[in-house]
Amino acid sequence: MKRGSIAVFAAGFLQGAAFVLIPALGSTLRGAPYDLSNSSYGLLYFPEILGAVLAALGAGSIHQQLGAKGLFRLGALVNAVAMACLTLAYFGAGNFLFVLLLAETLLLGVGFGLTNAAINRAASLLFTGAAAAAVTILNAVIGGATAVSPVLLHWLSQLGAWNIWPGLLLLLWLALLLLPLAREEKADSQELGGLQAWRRSMLPFALGVVIYAICEGSFGSWADVLVTVDRHLPAASGALALSLFWGGMTVARFLLGAIPDHWLPRRWTYLAAPLGMAACFLLIPELRSPATLIMAFTAAGFSCGIYYPYSMSYGIAAHPKEGTQMAGLLVGALMVGEGIGSSGLGPLQSLLPLDQIYRFSALWAIPLLYLAWRNSRIAPEAGHD
Repeated sequence: MKRGSIAVFAAGFLQGAAFVLIPALGSTLRGAPYDLSNSSYGLLYFPEILGAVLAALGAGSIHQQLGAKGLFRLGALVNAVAMACLTLAYFGAGNFLFVLLLAETLLLGVGFGLTNAAINRAASLLFTGAAAAAVTILNAVIGGATAVSPVLLHWLSQLGAWNIWPGLLLLLWLALLLLPLAREEKADSQELGGLQAWRRSMLPFALGVVIYAICEGSFGSWADVLVTVDRHLPAASGALALSLFWGGMTVARFLLGAIPDHWLPRRWTYLAAPLGMAACFLLIPELRSPATLIMAFTAAGFSCGIYYPYSMSYGIAAHPKEGTQMAGLLVGALMVGEGIGSSGLGPLQSLLPLDQIYRFSALWAIPLLYLAWRNSRIAPEAGHD
């Protein structure tokens, strides 16, 4: 293992575990004693968007000022404070509870943006001969954590102590600062930051990630609600559907990231992903039983698995001198899309049922397919195995 690899992949695991906490608490926060409405629950994702955008705009400049290590440590500290807010929210009620949750999502957006910009860029530099595989497997680790985290949270909720998990994550984020980090490389010192690092050619990659993340947010943030509230199925079924959505994503990333490109060209799987997402959007509204819904959300996770990490690896390969800014931009784009898919579906349900929204969401496959074709055609190959 290269120096800094453990810190990079550990940060990925913690980020994934933290990222899914609010979606996993969906039914808990909407029930007694918290009693958040659909709209209030959906609004929790707006500060996350704001935080992610701020992080995306600042990642390159912070890297230029503090270096790769400074960017990494700042992201870890912001995430730790976010977990402290969520731990305290367990004891809150009314406006105090809502303020704590808004602060948590704002800080999580900033921490997610900074940390993911740092670790995605670090993975591509640590394993330069197989950058696409390294970035994909890093995001598989993130996805693995998002699969495990809801199960642990549900188990602790049954015991009446869900705050233990964010409290433990707080301690682990602080412990992460003690791990050795990668040494500054020549590529780090030559990177551009700030306004001089922005390129118009970055925008198609960001647009693809925004649209993809709307789809991911529509699946991930509403799986628990669709199964538990709309279908009136047990809470355990909703938690399992959410966990296996992230689990399917994790399996796809580990499996496809490990397969050499000459066995299964990455461009082909990149182009196939939008078609799989569209099929799941059309299928889920027709299902009613716990088993079929759980399997469909697992398939949705598998279909979502590689679009984002491949966009990241192609984007960084196309902008080697602006790698951290490119990574930050795509992390910000991911959070913007997640926020739209997560928060937008709350108010939208006053006009259309969730099943109908899912059916219309299949149309997102059209721009996703075009952008995957365009971005993989113009970008250099992102690391052959």
